[in-house]
Amino acid sequence: MDIKSIVAQMTLEEKAALCSGKNFWHLETPERLGIPSVMVSDGPCGIRKQADKSDHMGFNASVPATSYPTGSCMACSFDRDLFKDQGVTLGNACQAEELSVLLGPAVNIKRSPLCGRNFEYLSEDPYLTGELAKNYIDGVQSQDIGVSIKHYAANSQEYHRMSNDSIVDERTLREIYLPAFETAVKESKPWTVMCSYNKINGTFAAENKYLLTDILRDEWGFDGYVVSDWGATTADRVKCLEAGMDLEMPGKNLSNDKQLVDAVNNGTMDVAVLDTACERILDVVMRYVDKRRPDTVIDFEADHLKAQKIAEESMVLLKNDGILPLKKDQKVAFIGKFAEVPRFQGGGSSHVNAYKVTGALEAAADLNVTYAMGYDTNTAEPDEALLAEAAETAKAADVAVVFVGITDALESEGFDRSTLAMPKNHEALVKAVAAVQPNTVVVVMCGGCITMPWINDVKGVLYAYLGGEAVGPATVNLLYGDANPSGKLAETFPLQLEDNPSYLYYLGDEQDKTEYREGVFVGYRYYDKKKMNVLFPFGHGLSYTTFEYSDLTLDKTAMKDTDTLTVSVKVKNTGAVKGKEIVQLYVGMPESKTIRPDKELRGFEKVELEPGEEKTVSFQLSKRAFAYFKTDINDWYVESGKYIILAGKSSREIVCTAEVQVESTTVLKKIYTMNSTMGEIMANPVGAQFIGQMMAQSPLAAAASDSEDSLGMGQAMIEMMNGMPLRTMVAFAGGMIPKEVIDGLLAQLNA
Repeated sequence: MDIKSIVAQMTLEEKAALCSGKNFWHLETPERLGIPSVMVSDGPCGIRKQADKSDHMGFNASVPATSYPTGSCMACSFDRDLFKDQGVTLGNACQAEELSVLLGPAVNIKRSPLCGRNFEYLSEDPYLTGELAKNYIDGVQSQDIGVSIKHYAANSQEYHRMSNDSIVDERTLREIYLPAFETAVKESKPWTVMCSYNKINGTFAAENKYLLTDILRDEWGFDGYVVSDWGATTADRVKCLEAGMDLEMPGKNLSNDKQLVDAVNNGTMDVAVLDTACERILDVVMRYVDKRRPDTVIDFEADHLKAQKIAEESMVLLKNDGILPLKKDQKVAFIGKFAEVPRFQGGGSSHVNAYKVTGALEAAADLNVTYAMGYDTNTAEPDEALLAEAAETAKAADVAVVFVGITDALESEGFDRSTLAMPKNHEALVKAVAAVQPNTVVVVMCGGCITMPWINDVKGVLYAYLGGEAVGPATVNLLYGDANPSGKLAETFPLQLEDNPSYLYYLGDEQDKTEYREGVFVGYRYYDKKKMNVLFPFGHGLSYTTFEYSDLTLDKTAMKDTDTLTVSVKVKNTGAVKGKEIVQLYVGMPESKTIRPDKELRGFEKVELEPGEEKTVSFQLSKRAFAYFKTDINDWYVESGKYIILAGKSSREIVCTAEVQVESTTVLKKIYTMNSTMGEIMANPVGAQFIGQMMAQSPLAAAASDSEDSLGMGQAMIEMMNGMPLRTMVAFAGGMIPKEVIDGLLAQLNA
């Protein structure tokens, strides 16, 4: 179907109407021209199709759907194939429910552990986020269903999320907050992108031409439509459209439609701008319409098992002092309301009306398990009677497994957490059980990280995150060894909130400005650079077996930045059971002349090994693995020098390293001025010769304490001169150096 010809037949009013929703979830299409209205749905960890009452915060019921583990949980799988397979399953479900676009994945970076929506987001690391997101997108769109990758961009808090201004420097934006979007757009071509509510450097995302057009379309090649987050459109609809924000949701905002019509009629906006937006929207609509499969069915039981498998691959065993896996003949006490009624998903727009929910207590019905409730989820205050019952139940068992976490009331879209601590009654339960039962394991159910003042009082910790509707059987299988834990943390757990790099200015000031002063030092980039103790580092996770790395090999020891470096490392299962290891590859430049993290994740692979089996894992590193964003050239730049390649089990457990010399092929034009330092000038052969001759005739040379160096100066004098501007050096010469000589020097240096 020729989209341009359809747009040519539309009235001006129909074009304006197409650029805003028909209602909360449907698009307004020119049905008289044979284009049916289509529906979109919230995601990303399950379908939230609302057939009747509509909202964007999860208050009203939606059709039954499979609730999968949330993004914070799934990301710990470090498993590209798992993300793609889930995407395929979700795409199939969208076909069955006649949904054209699934609103997800959510790829905002976890700047602070307080963000109320962190349970939806994948990681603090942009490389990991981008790799997982693109596979999710590939899976969904393989079923001829679009995605809407969100929330673009620098949307890192819920507090005042519709008015807050994220003040982010260009390098930080490019290295931390945009790469996941960039990877997804360039490699997976999402049908749509959702712009965020917030401002970025003074301009609302919906009006931000630099982000929506200059970068997204012109630089990255995005060819779909940009949709607003629900209610993110500003009062100036024309400005939004001209910036590249095509579709306003929800509808119907008749006054904004009128703005577009009036702007064309009075000549303040070219109709071509409106036509282009219509073409983008209709192109995506027809991608779905032309390949609808209305006879598609959902196998809810099979999908429930998939949700369980994902949870088993994603949960993280944080601590194990030999207590896990449990033995099936042991008497085990399950303690805590979450064992019976699990917390398995987050609140807000991603809330799913789960097909069925299976808790751990139900999943362990055939095992020797007793139960005590431990706390009331309707309050945070400890109940002494429930604590006493829990202690007695724990004391009578061989092992106590305490199920705790964070409640819906403390963690949801729409507000940020105020603390990293669990509710007081959850903390009290762990303390009470551990006091009477030395064999205590804690299972944590929540969307993000917490503090653990009780960590030294328990023998095991399994972090379940929000594990979806099949969280119960997945947890039991991991506890009893029917599944081997293989997840690793996609975020750093600090010892305390105050250690987080954004702590002092996370929520912003009274002007609703949040300054990203920590720059590129987000998550492990900060903690590792500072050599700061953490509760658990990025990439940490245990298994019921052990792994040994060896023979880290590079296919070259010197290269240009246009070359590709092949890295390989051997991994061996040295334990007694089959398991999966996530091999993490980091790159660092210890002697960089710019401010950079010690190391950054540049590769990962999840490999399954039988006992005694060894495999070689390979990685390909291209220019971006070594580059940082150099703002004065507005491009990615590789500094010449020595780089360290590090293979590790986490960002803190590096087990193999190697070195490679990388030469930059980017020729930087250095402009020398009177403000250039002596160090900069002497780095140029022409400048070094001039300064050397000048110093030989200068009385300053006589003050040197070391006559052996090439300029006849001592080391202290050299250090002082290196930072001295040329203008100051000329002033110190007292008129001995004519202006025309200095002008000639600068001319030669800049030739």
